[in-house]
Amino acid sequence: MTRDEQLRQAAYAEMDEHKEIVERDPYRLRYHLMPPVGLLNDPNGFIQSRGVYHLYYQWMPFKTGHGAKFWGHYSSTDLVDWTHEEIALTPSEWYEKNGCYSGSAIEHDGNIHVFYTGNVKDEEGNRETYQCLAVSEDGVTFDKKGPVVHLPVGFTAHFRDPKVWKQDGTYYMVVGAQTTDLKGAVAIFRSENLADWTYSGILAGGGRGKLADFGYMFECPDLFPLDGEDVLIFSPQGLEAEGMKYRNVYQAGYVKGSFDPESTAFEHGDFEELDRGFDFYAPQTTLDDKGRRILYGWMSVPDQNEQNHPTIEYKWLHTMTLPRELKVVGDKVWQIPVGELTALRAEGVVEHRVTLMRENKELEGVRGKTVELQLDDIRIENGWLDLTISDGARLLYHQSDKVFTFERKSYVDGTVEKRQCTLNELKSMQIFIDTSSIEIFINGGEETFTSRFYPSPNLDRISFSASKKAEFRLKKWSLKRG
Repeated sequence: MTRDEQLRQAAYAEMDEHKEIVERDPYRLRYHLMPPVGLLNDPNGFIQSRGVYHLYYQWMPFKTGHGAKFWGHYSSTDLVDWTHEEIALTPSEWYEKNGCYSGSAIEHDGNIHVFYTGNVKDEEGNRETYQCLAVSEDGVTFDKKGPVVHLPVGFTAHFRDPKVWKQDGTYYMVVGAQTTDLKGAVAIFRSENLADWTYSGILAGGGRGKLADFGYMFECPDLFPLDGEDVLIFSPQGLEAEGMKYRNVYQAGYVKGSFDPESTAFEHGDFEELDRGFDFYAPQTTLDDKGRRILYGWMSVPDQNEQNHPTIEYKWLHTMTLPRELKVVGDKVWQIPVGELTALRAEGVVEHRVTLMRENKELEGVRGKTVELQLDDIRIENGWLDLTISDGARLLYHQSDKVFTFERKSYVDGTVEKRQCTLNELKSMQIFIDTSSIEIFINGGEETFTSRFYPSPNLDRISFSASKKAEFRLKKWSLKRG
């Protein structure tokens, strides 16, 4: 039996052994993508090919901690109903023995080509890193071609997460990196055939420009055109908190500007966080056949209290976000839940026209653990508006301070913790609740807050309150997988 076959059999045995306990978890989500067992992290290889969306993911099947990662695999034709496919990649070869780390996918000559980081460590923990290629005719079974990019001079072995695309007849690859003077950077390569790659320099960071001193590592870079501009998404590590910004251990965000494919120069503006919540990292996008730029993110953050999650006793950890369409509106990138998600709605909608006068109120038919809420035409006369979800989460907007706050009960020690952003006006909110996750889209996607939270399993109430007078229109849908 080959090493690959041994690893696959061991992973499938782990799934079978723990299937019942995983499914007993009251915090198991109903309409998000999760691991069948073990730990899930970064979305990988997100692509639509022959009408099918493929979303691969970093997967550790043997524990709820990190280690020699596999690539798990989900597929869908509609971004709503997903099939968990066979394991895509196992860390079976010498150049990936300590993990098939994150990467991307591109279609070429009718086949899916995935590029990923092969992670290698010796007994002392010294790291080697290789950017590797594997090819598939069906998106399920892969033929590994081995390393195609070796570590360039000027970088440490923290060099990973290749994202590949084609532009003006040439292939490009960006890689998250750390320079030898410990600066976060994005490296860029070019190729004519997807096999032979030439290093072209540093695209962003590396001690230069607006990102000159911006943390010690950039992960998961993704460069793409959007609404007439070029957007670079990446996840910097090592930023210090600044007021309401950068409150998580690590961040995920973007810069906008102009990319010159001939010189590989990229002129860009300042960094902006993509999400203001507790749990959002390592996002990856793809362009689908409708011309949409769609994003998935990992609903967690590395090194941020991972050992304390309540789901660990049920042998699984972490989830993906819902898919979001990206648009440039004004000077910002907005995130909008993809339209296909309306298929999650059960028949019937609860509607209310709400006026609150210095009161707290629960509304008839508005409760549940797997629901979508839409608040429109919000008007607040000074003071604040508050939405509370059982005993686990609270959404609060102060009209006078122009501050939106998301609070949750900490799953570490039970204290209340918060994330915030400034917001000139609160006009609408679209909120997706799924047993132990919440995704809040403000003003049609201007701001988002993504978080896990763990309310008491027997509570499903939702209440609204205002310090003075507040009005809004409310729609509530139960979601089918609830």
